[in-house]
Amino acid sequence: MAGYDIEAVLDRIRQAVVDQTYVMSVHALLEMREDRLDLIDVESAILTGTIERVFEDDPRGSRYEIVGKACDLTADVGVVVRFAGPVLIITVYEIIE
Repeated sequence: MAGYDIEAVLDRIRQAVVDQTYVMSVHALLEMREDRLDLIDVESAILTGTIERVFEDDPRGSRYEIVGKACDLTADVGVVVRFAGPVLIITVYEIIE
């Protein structure tokens, strides 16, 4: 994660949630439905979470995995995003251990 401020990246992603300026991929919407997650769960995960991993191997740009709590504050939710103009939510999943 060298070369950029990870907290600034997270702040930028969170601001997109607050401003409602992010975009959901069709894949993310399908995964939400499959895991029985609502949009508020995804937003809560971003607002409460931390960036756990950065994937830099994609020519379309870095992807950031955020892990946080669903709106019930018990379920862990993973959200993978990238900057594609607006913040693009690529996929969403409930983390079951």
